[in-house]
Amino acid sequence: MSNTQSYSKPHQKTFDLILTSMLIALVFVSTVFLNIRLPIAANGGLVHLGTAMLFIASILFGPKKGALAGAIGMGLFDLIGGWVLWTPITIVSRGLQGYIVGKIAWSSGRKGTSIAFNLIATIISIPFMVAVYYIGESILYGNWIMPLASIPGDLVQNILGIIIAIPACVVLKRVSYFK
Repeated sequence: MSNTQSYSKPHQKTFDLILTSMLIALVFVSTVFLNIRLPIAANGGLVHLGTAMLFIASILFGPKKGALAGAIGMGLFDLIGGWVLWTPITIVSRGLQGYIVGKIAWSSGRKGTSIAFNLIATIISIPFMVAVYYIGESILYGNWIMPLASIPGDLVQNILGIIIAIPACVVLKRVSYFK
């Protein structure tokens, strides 16, 4: 066994850790600095570009990194952004959403190369994200009506994420790293 082989596995693990950490940071920063609080109902709702970054991470790097980037990146935002009660809901919702997008985009060895499957993946993930937030907010509010006010903002946020992420991934897939 050569020295190159003996160091390749630890090197790959280190690289994966660094890459995942960077994706988490990108989702976090996109959520923190690029957001608009909506004047809807008591909780307001939030539209941010973290969703676009979650989609990009999941399409470019697969389900595990996408799930971690979404769950931890947006979960950290909730912790420091005044949405502490939403943190567990966000971790589950965005982790699941990132995993679904990555799993579909990377199905059958595609590795996020099919625009059609990437679009389908993002669209399929939306009802899961909305459902987890709806159920979580229903528990927080103690009723099933108030969380309905968050759904329009969730949909706008996801549509905006798709509009940004799909073309960005087309461009980024042309970079030699992804070929």
